[in-house]
Formats: sequence, structure tokens, C-alpha cells
Amino acid sequence: MRRPLLLTLLLPPLLVAGCTTPPDASTTRPGSSGPAATPSPSPPAVDYTAWQAGRSSPVADPIYPARGTDGLDVLHYGLELDWAPPSKTLTGTATLRIRPTRDAPNLVLDFMPYQIDEVTLDGAAVTGTVAKEKLTVAAPVVADKPVTLLVRYHGTPRTTPMPSHRKDVENLGLTVSKEGGLWTMQEPFGAFTWYPANDQPSDEALYDIQVTVPAGWSAIASGTPVGQSGNTFRYRSTDPAAAYLTTLAVGRYQKLTAKGPRGIPLTYWYRKGTDDKLLPYLKKSPEYLAWLEKKFGPYPFPSAGVVVVDSASAMETQQMVTMGRKIENTRARRDRWGSDLLHEYAHQWFGNSVTPTTWQDLWLNEGWAQYAQDLHTKETRHLTDASLDRYLRDADATLRKKLGPPGKPNPKNFAEGNVYLCPEAMLHEIHKQLGDKKFFALARAWVQEQRNTQQDRASFIAFVNKQTGRDFTKLINTWLDAKTTPKSST
Repeated sequence: MRRPLLLTLLLPPLLVAGCTTPPDASTTRPGSSGPAATPSPSPPAVDYTAWQAGRSSPVADPIYPARGTDGLDVLHYGLELDWAPPSKTLTGTATLRIRPTRDAPNLVLDFMPYQIDEVTLDGAAVTGTVAKEKLTVAAPVVADKPVTLLVRYHGTPRTTPMPSHRKDVENLGLTVSKEGGLWTMQEPFGAFTWYPANDQPSDEALYDIQVTVPAGWSAIASGTPVGQSGNTFRYRSTDPAAAYLTTLAVGRYQKLTAKGPRGIPLTYWYRKGTDDKLLPYLKKSPEYLAWLEKKFGPYPFPSAGVVVVDSASAMETQQMVTMGRKIENTRARRDRWGSDLLHEYAHQWFGNSVTPTTWQDLWLNEGWAQYAQDLHTKETRHLTDASLDRYLRDADATLRKKLGPPGKPNPKNFAEGNVYLCPEAMLHEIHKQLGDKKFFALARAWVQEQRNTQQDRASFIAFVNKQTGRDFTKLINTWLDAKTTPKSST
């Protein structure tokens, strides 16, 4: 997610130069008078090894414990969606391949209260109940015995509140635009506003998404484009993605294609007449990706792209960055939109390919992406090391006093400035001690060797110590937990 608007007020010369749905209710398949029979215990005739790349070890999230569960590991989401703008109706069929991590009397996922039309588990009809943004499927599951859940549903999307005080704060999840289109921003959660999801970062899964829209409209989703049949657009994620990193946008879009470094296919989606002024930034994507590859190694996915939506924020959605057209350039930050786009591209390495296990370690995403963004600003504007050092220490002091240390985020202050600038200052301190060659060797090793995994503070510290042959444990813990800015060792 891009840097909070709050931070633009802190920038010294370095970077200045530098929705209606049915009420919560229990619903069953049409004609059902009560709970369906327990599914047959016989093994399903499904080869789940096809989705083993989506296997995770889910962890209960301590920051937002009401979202997601560590009792389920979704291996694959198959989403078939249809959007009808006149009635604002989303019709969906979600097929989930799920590995339960423990025995349980039922199966529970995050889900907005759409009208449920049908629920089956391993092909047998079961009862699905939606209440308080949870879908409960009344059928027992057994640890490590995969099941196939199918949910058919329809309704008008609605959003869920964002737990933050950022200036660019918006409700989370699938948003209906004034023109009848769709777009979504959903960090730390909100995928459940358009499909049943285990909506937490530690459960990454594979995806196949197909979306049918009216003639003249386009549908854009995360993953690699795999073709269009008539008005149906298809996307596939063969690298696992956390639910918050998926995206969906529908509108009257124009499409541009390009090639990035090493021939990576790029796709840009924009609205003609609305987003034209942003085209120069979109077309700089190959340049941004080449710079990031030079620092952090090969781009980790088979395709990349950008979709522009009616938001004031931006999201690092996997393989298809979601950029808000309302992010405005200012006199103080004349290249703000482009700089924020580079930030979201940096997240493809830091946050997407290597994902935090819980929201406790959001700093592990944002610190690295923000440091990449500011190093790029420093290089392209020929700023000094001293000015970057001064800027980071001043910003760290202000934000740590206002919001607390980055390693202990307040659930009510999601993605505010302390989880960006304070860990960036920590990384800058490590950089100064190691020098360019060893620091970027560390950064490249971290993202390349940990690809498609979930990591946390302990694993990061262990990796840094092993990679450098030095003990950075105290330095990292101090920068993450101290109430005041730690002293510099240089």
C-alpha cells in the first residue's frame, strides 16, 4: 500500500525535491427445510496434488483475530463471476479446494451476506449460513483431508470499514462506481466482500478467476491474463497469493500492452478521457521494474500490470497493481503518482512474493517498499546520503511519538506512517553498516530465497544474521520496539 498522505506533510527538502444487500440471515439451498445430511465420508475423486503449490500453514492473526482462521488452508479458489451494471448484481460461483488443518464440526469462512443459492461439499448439498460476515457450512471436516466447497450466490456488493485514520482512508472491499463499474482495495481485509475467503495474510492460495461483463466493458483481475471468450475475461495465479492481494475491476477500459525487463508481459488498463494524464507514468513501468530488478533480483511473477480505479489510494495487488487516479501530484511531490507506482511494484518482491505471516509484521512489507521508493527518489534526483539520513531520523521521531513503535501496531491505526518510515530507518541503519554490496546482496537473497513463503520478525532476524555473519538481533528489535528513535551507530 502506498505511503500515507500524512507523510507528505513531513517531507523536508530531501523528498520535497525529492452498497444494498440482504440482511444477515441463515440461508439454505432452495427447497431445503433444514440441515442437509452429512456428506459421505468416502474419499473425493479429486486429485488435490494439482494445487499443492497453494499449501500454507495458516496462523491466527493477533491484530485482526475476527478475520480468517488457522483451521483452514485454502489451496485454490476458482471464481466464476458475472456483473450486471443495471441491477448492480454480482452473481458468483466460488469453488474452493480446502485442506482443513484440524478436525471441526463445521467449516467457516469470511463472507459478506449475499443471497446464497447453493452450497455443496464434495458434491453433496449442505446448509450454508451467512451471519456477521461469516459463512458457516454445516458439515464436519477432518484434518488434512481436503474437501471441495462450492458456493453459488448473488447480490449487490457492499464494503466494510477500514480500521485506520489515514487521510486517504476508504471503505474496504468491492466498491460500485457511479458509472456502474467495480473496483476494490482490500488491505488488511475485504476480499470477503466479493467471494468466500480465508481473509488473512498467512493463507496463500492459487487462483483462477473468470468474469463476465456486458459488451463494451472489460474485467480486470489479479494474476496472469489467460484469454478472453466473448465478454468473459480470465486470469490465473500459478504463484500463491494472499486474499488481500487479489483485485477486481470492471469498467469501460482501454488496454495497452508492453514488455518489461527480460520480456515480462505488461498490461495497462485505463479509462480514455479520465485517466489519459496518467499514461506517461504507466509507460514508465519497464523503467521502474528494471531499476527494481537491478536492486533486488528478477521480478518474481510471470506478468505485471496496472489498473487505474476511482480511488485516492493504491494497492500492490499481485501481478496487477491497483492505482487510484485520485492520487494527485503536487508542487512538493511533482512525481508522486509515478513514485507511488514504483512503491507498489516494489511490493511484488516485498509483501507479495514474501508475505508477512500476520499483520503484526506489516513493517516487513512497508519498510522495504518505502526504502526502495526513497532510494529511487534519492538516485534520480541526485540527493545526498546525509539528507536521506536526516529525513529518516526526523520522520521516525515524529511518527514513533505519534503512533508508537512499528513492531507493535495498533489495530485502529492500520498502515499509518510508523510502519513505513520507522522500519525504513532501521533498514537504512543496516545499509550503512553493511555498505551497498553486502546490503543489496542481503535484500536479493531475502526475496529470492524466500519466494512464495510467509515470514515474520524471528525468521527475518535469523536470515539477516546468517546472511551477513553478524548479529543484528539487538539492532532490529530495538528499532521495532523502542518508543523513541534509537541512536545511530555511525
